[in-house]
Amino acid sequence: MKTIALAFSIGAASLLSVGAMTVPTTAQAQPVVIQVAPPPPRFERVPPPRRGYVWAPGHYEWRGGRHAWVGGVWVRERPGYAYRAPEWRQDGGRWQYSAGRWDRDGDGVPNRYDRRPNNPYRN
Repeated sequence: MKTIALAFSIGAASLLSVGAMTVPTTAQAQPVVIQVAPPPPRFERVPPPRRGYVWAPGHYEWRGGRHAWVGGVWVRERPGYAYRAPEWRQDGGRWQYSAGRWDRDGDGVPNRYDRRPNNPYRN
């Protein structure tokens, strides 16, 4: 009985380790760049303010080869950060999606680019 339990636990551990290696992480995620313009934003009634939360407005995401609407949600506030809503930007006839994010200094430039020499908001 102990042999079966040991064999089962070793097999389960090896399956879990193989599964963990194949799951994509955020660092591996590729930016979404498409040829199709997103539809106009939908009207969304913003609920009354909630203490300690920031409203993340609804937006379109590219899912399954089409634009899919994602409704707005309350996101827990992060003191010292400003929330930047998700957005689509046109660049040379293509559309690029930028996910919602927290910006530490409120300049609109993602924090990973703040120290770069071409940051127009750098002092």
